[in-house]
Amino acid sequence: MEQKKKTAARTEDGSVVVGRNPVMELLKSGRDVEKLYIQRGEREGSITKIFALAKQKNIVISEVDKRRLDELSFGNAHQGVAAIASAVEYKTVKEIVAIAEEKGEKPLIVVCDGVEDPHNLGAIIRCADGAGAHGIVVSKRHCPVIGQTVLKSSAGAASYVPIARVSNIASAIDELKELGVWAYAAEADGVSYKEADFAGACAIVLGSEGNGVSRLVREKCDFTVSIPMRGHVNSLNVSTAASVLLFEAADKQGRKA
Repeated sequence: MEQKKKTAARTEDGSVVVGRNPVMELLKSGRDVEKLYIQRGEREGSITKIFALAKQKNIVISEVDKRRLDELSFGNAHQGVAAIASAVEYKTVKEIVAIAEEKGEKPLIVVCDGVEDPHNLGAIIRCADGAGAHGIVVSKRHCPVIGQTVLKSSAGAASYVPIARVSNIASAIDELKELGVWAYAAEADGVSYKEADFAGACAIVLGSEGNGVSRLVREKCDFTVSIPMRGHVNSLNVSTAASVLLFEAADKQGRKA
């Protein structure tokens, strides 16, 4: 039992809700849900209703074996279903832009296109807060659970920086552009960030740790910016790159500390 608890703590650090009735009530409550886990092959009774309601709410659903659910439930009776409740209250992309407008500031937003390491995401959120960014946009499917690991890595900043969780990053870029925000993809072959015009409303788009910004998302962006490297490695950690680009953008926007 102790080993199971340790495994569960390593693999998921959000608020885990298990059992058919508790999960159904969680879904009905309107609280944000990171992910729903259903035991593979379970499609009877209330499980069918839970599945249908989760699909209706566009919640990510993962079919797993019983052992995975046992790990998530810390040994409690899960009845073939578990859900990870969000530790934060998500905003929409439009709401994040509105936050900047209410402050009389030009929007400065971070878009994470596949950043999957919770420590990196937490560090990016911390950088966003330090630079005075108005929010973060993350993917529902390609993003870690925003739980204790992310909160700790952000040094508490995740409690202050608004986060939008979207089904499609490319569509989110389109929405930002419609709202008057320019999108800057951070990639190695772009113009130097020192030469980039960050003076207006801007969204800094950061790619995944292994593959960078995806092709479709990059095509949606208005500009590509890079950080010139002078050493032997060809890139920075994504959270370090976020820090460099965000503080440069904040300076060019005339943001004061």
